[in-house]
Amino acid sequence: MMFGLLDFTGLSSDKDFLYTRDMTKNSLVLYKSFLALVCERDGDKYQIKFCTQPASPGGKKAIYGEQKVREKDVVLLHEGPASSLENALSFTDEKIPSQIAEAWELLLSDDSTANEPVSISDLAEYARGSYLADESWAFYSALLVDLHFSLSQEELKNGKVIFTPRSQQEIDELNQKKYEKEHEEEIRAQFIKRVKERKLDLPSDARFMGEVEAFALCKTDKCRVLKEAGIAQTPENAHRLLIDTGIWDYTKNPYPTRFGFSFESAKEQLGPMPEEERTEVPGFAYAIDSEHSNDPDDAVAFDGEYLWVHIADPASSVLPDSSIDIAARGRGTTLYIPEGASRMLSENCLEDYALGLKEDSRALSFRIKVDEDSQIQECQVMKTCVKVKRLTYKEAEEKKESPELKALFEIARKNRARREANGAVTIQMPEVSICVDRETKKVSVQPDERYESNDMIAELMIMAGEGAARFAFKNQIPFMYVSQEAPEFPSNLPEGWAGQFARIKCMRKRSVGITPAPHAGLGLSFYSQVTSPLRRYGDLISHQQLRAFIDKKRMIQKDDMLERLSAGDAASLDARKVSRLSEMHWKLVYLKQNPELTFEGFCIDRRGNDALYLIPALDMQATIKNAGDLPLNEKAVLKAGKIDIVEQTVVFSKV
Repeated sequence: MMFGLLDFTGLSSDKDFLYTRDMTKNSLVLYKSFLALVCERDGDKYQIKFCTQPASPGGKKAIYGEQKVREKDVVLLHEGPASSLENALSFTDEKIPSQIAEAWELLLSDDSTANEPVSISDLAEYARGSYLADESWAFYSALLVDLHFSLSQEELKNGKVIFTPRSQQEIDELNQKKYEKEHEEEIRAQFIKRVKERKLDLPSDARFMGEVEAFALCKTDKCRVLKEAGIAQTPENAHRLLIDTGIWDYTKNPYPTRFGFSFESAKEQLGPMPEEERTEVPGFAYAIDSEHSNDPDDAVAFDGEYLWVHIADPASSVLPDSSIDIAARGRGTTLYIPEGASRMLSENCLEDYALGLKEDSRALSFRIKVDEDSQIQECQVMKTCVKVKRLTYKEAEEKKESPELKALFEIARKNRARREANGAVTIQMPEVSICVDRETKKVSVQPDERYESNDMIAELMIMAGEGAARFAFKNQIPFMYVSQEAPEFPSNLPEGWAGQFARIKCMRKRSVGITPAPHAGLGLSFYSQVTSPLRRYGDLISHQQLRAFIDKKRMIQKDDMLERLSAGDAASLDARKVSRLSEMHWKLVYLKQNPELTFEGFCIDRRGNDALYLIPALDMQATIKNAGDLPLNEKAVLKAGKIDIVEQTVVFSKV
């Protein structure tokens, strides 16, 4: 058939011409998935005859049925007249597939018709030169299985048989899928062979590795690929396979996702802080934090009589059991990892609720009166408006003799002395800052410089926690208390880093509950945490209780309080674990990126013939095998050798 010589100007340009005519006797229609012949019209219904099973060469007889239907229950295939249902079903023409392909080529050769829908009647005219009733079912059936055209299901619902030409790319993709389906077992076997050899054909094999990624991230509990490749089904093995085959770079951090944490902050907005009566606090308070901090949630001041600890006040908007509260409870805390912070509350809330980002900050404030030894005599909790200046720890250190800060340093020193006299345990271990360039994945690790101002702020936050606990106990407020049993230290604690490590090993786990108990580690009879409601759920729920008491509103009762605290604390513990694993991950990446580096290490423990070293510059511990009988605190120069990102291990050796 020479399509190029045909003139199609006589064909209807209205693709809907078929559907403007009424069905008549001997019209052919589609009824469900069957071909049907219209026998009679009975009012607004049609008597149809349809075939549910055509006759087969094996001798099976055709099975027919009859039904009265409404016009909307059928789709007109051809207005007819058809000679018979049997003839329409039995018609065959082996040329139809090639004719469809030629029609497709013709349509795609013209930009005006390349992607345009076309009715089955027009398509038959293009392909066969005519659209005859007895041939319509054979043509329609061939189109359904042909890859050159797709049937519009939406138009079919509207009673129209419309096909759209597919692009060559779409056809190639369908052919590939068809081939893969027909050769599924063979393709799978070849893929598994490449998995075993750790030589994938990328990027095509990447689609099969999705289930391995899901398993490595603990999104599924089984992995067919690992099973078929004879690899034990553990997240670590999946992680290693993904690195070995190039699906993941070794810098990929799987731990937040593994534990169900998002890399994104909470989405729901708190909205602006509500207007309510607040006490205006004269003078300035100081929000002192690291230079990298952008979520200041506490500020301190001394007015000559009272120590003021001002805390961000998100509980003014986050009501108990609100959707924001429930989401925060599920997170437990802001997740801090080297890649950034995934905040417990929305990122945008910082502008309104963090302290010192606007001229006036609104806070929940703890006004504390202390005696000469910094013993708390009185603590009042109030809603305030305060002016806040921000300082880095370094800037505060330089101003510690200034009139504004000197008293704060003195109060902190006295309070620490008081606590230590009560048995408080002070442990100073190295800390580092880990920075990751999001684009290059280049890692830097720098030891944190610690100032007395760090200790001053920590001490005043402890005082706020003690004051809040005393206030809650005095006023019988169901509250979160943090406690810790006293450690038992050996009589011969060593000096230096070894001594600090020995103290850590003796410390008991902290407890969170609604019953007050001593916190031996801090040397306090009462203690709670209230200074970080923007990033700790326990602090947020404590603020909700304090505000409810101040406003004389209904407070959360003990049983509910305990349940919420337990849920938030469990999530918080998971977050701390994720943070620890993530930090170790990036430290190992840093070591792989800098294999030439050496570090000072100090022997902090002996374990048989092995020695445990602390590397302060990395805040990392390393075991040196067969080190011999070394004195504690002995210094050595160490260098990283074998690094296993998946198992989070590194072998150091002395240089």
